[in-house]
Amino acid sequence: MRITDLLKKQGISLGVSVKDKRDAIDKLVALHEKCGNLKDAAAYKEGILKREEMGTTAIGMEVAIPHAKSEAVKAPALTAITVPSGVNYDAPDGADCKLIFMIAATLDGDVHLEVLARMMQMLMDPDFTAKLKAAKSADEFLRIIDDKETEKFPDEPKAAAPAQTGYRVLAVTACPTGIAHTYMAAEALAKAGEQMGITIKVETNGSGGAKNVLTAKEIAECDGIIIAADKSVETARFDGKPVISTKVADGIHKPEELINKIVNGQAPVFHSVKAASASEDIGDESFGRKLYKHLMNGVSHMLPFVVAGGIFIAIAFLIDAACGAPQDGNFGSATPVAAWFKSIGGVAFGFMLPILAGFIAMSIADRPGLLVGFVGGSLAAVGATFAAPGGDSTSVSGFLGALLAGFIAGWLMKMIERLCDGLPRALEGIKPVLIYPLAGLGIVGVMMCAVNPVMGLINTGMTNGVTAMSQNPAMIVPLCALLAGMMAIDMGGPFNKAAYVTAAGLLANSPNNATYMIMAAVMIGGMVPPIAIALSTTFFKSKWSEEERKSGPVNYIMGLSFITEGAIPYAAGHPLQVIPSCIVGSAAAGALSAFFGCTLMAPHGGIFVLPTIGNPIFYFVALIIGALLGMIMLAILMKKRT
Repeated sequence: MRITDLLKKQGISLGVSVKDKRDAIDKLVALHEKCGNLKDAAAYKEGILKREEMGTTAIGMEVAIPHAKSEAVKAPALTAITVPSGVNYDAPDGADCKLIFMIAATLDGDVHLEVLARMMQMLMDPDFTAKLKAAKSADEFLRIIDDKETEKFPDEPKAAAPAQTGYRVLAVTACPTGIAHTYMAAEALAKAGEQMGITIKVETNGSGGAKNVLTAKEIAECDGIIIAADKSVETARFDGKPVISTKVADGIHKPEELINKIVNGQAPVFHSVKAASASEDIGDESFGRKLYKHLMNGVSHMLPFVVAGGIFIAIAFLIDAACGAPQDGNFGSATPVAAWFKSIGGVAFGFMLPILAGFIAMSIADRPGLLVGFVGGSLAAVGATFAAPGGDSTSVSGFLGALLAGFIAGWLMKMIERLCDGLPRALEGIKPVLIYPLAGLGIVGVMMCAVNPVMGLINTGMTNGVTAMSQNPAMIVPLCALLAGMMAIDMGGPFNKAAYVTAAGLLANSPNNATYMIMAAVMIGGMVPPIAIALSTTFFKSKWSEEERKSGPVNYIMGLSFITEGAIPYAAGHPLQVIPSCIVGSAAAGALSAFFGCTLMAPHGGIFVLPTIGNPIFYFVALIIGALLGMIMLAILMKKRT
């Protein structure tokens, strides 16, 4: 077995500074853990220290080779550091050590003895050790060892690289809605892998569930995994593998760069057991990016309840309207059929806030967070207080309270998990089924009873504000223009989702004419960009490439279906021209929709929920004007293609 078979680039750290022998051991053990070589770092370190108690593993000539056999080791491996200033390692010749290797060996076999014997033969050459101490990079360090092994053992053939039977690179793509971005990123990664000659498999976590799921064998045999997602995905299965975690947009726009990072060994090794630092291990994400992913995980799970429940409720209103029922407090339940639709839709709609909060908390704290988030969202929906734990209509904190419940409950459960790490191992089995649920339920109950009265006031104030705006045409039109324009800023990103979630939350908590107008403006704002693109590729062909023209007609369908993401490839290729044009078109359509008094009782669906649209003819007039305005701006801003 060659040294270079056991030593990874991630296991080499050059030019480090250490205080003493124990500090050097800590750094070498940490490198083993980073490479995914260990099951239990603490147990392996204990074995190293016991070996040192028997006598120093420094061999003189400024070199030390600490080693241990342990059941905490997954597979035989090496790590190495160079210490230019030297460290006292109790060497027999009294010299400080500047080159230290650490051998991790399993209990079965004597691999560590074979490696130790081979290294001793090589390290007897002072020129060889001098070159290693002077190495400037991990690649150079490995090359020096490889050259020396070839020179020292010329009759030993280099191990042939194993035939690649699986996929070199695996990927997972996911976006909050699971519609466009998910599959666009998957297609971009697959195409890039094909062009680069690298086998790749992409799992899509779309709205219909996970497809093309990665198997355990494929994960074990691959070089690394790319997670291009704007919501949380299952990562425990990737423990010990190099993983890059990034936003789904990078999967669309930077597939070659991501694949190269995996192939070139630049991805950090992910450790699922290190919950506190997992996000750092897979990409050093900013705090804002983490917040966005947690939020989108809740939103993506919430959307089906909002869409399906909202459409059922809208159908109930339509049935009562067709039957001539009076539009009073019983409207939507006046006839038996309408009452059935409204009841079923109401049940689905009622899960919206618990699902939102539950999956935000689960994204932060994994399964222990689901209970606290779900209960927190439910308490926000009923307005639980200390005086009225069953609910108080004046303290309903609604969407904002559920958001707060999800985030705070998730972080509190994270803290509880850490506090419980010191409990005896005998209690491991009851922590997830007894300790976590009891502590979490108590905390979230107290928290929401304290928060709901305050958040209820804010929620009521916002609702009253929107109602006041609706009664003043000078206010409602600009508001609808703003929200509709936001739908076109990033077409599925944070601005888009903020506008949509605002409208859906208002629709759920206070359904009235004002919220119906806002929902109509938001949907029309999301429909305009793809249609404007489609019109431009149809009537101004010279402005677009052949591939863009071919894909253009699809955007008619996507736009009419309220799938804004159809415009993303065009916005990515021409951001300075496409994004302003779409924002102007969407804002104009939203303003006109409000000006015409158009309403929408369903939170999604495009033309497929036409019966739920108030003033549908004027709604389509607003849509056409907004799309034409976007098309005209594109014609002006886009240069003619040669």
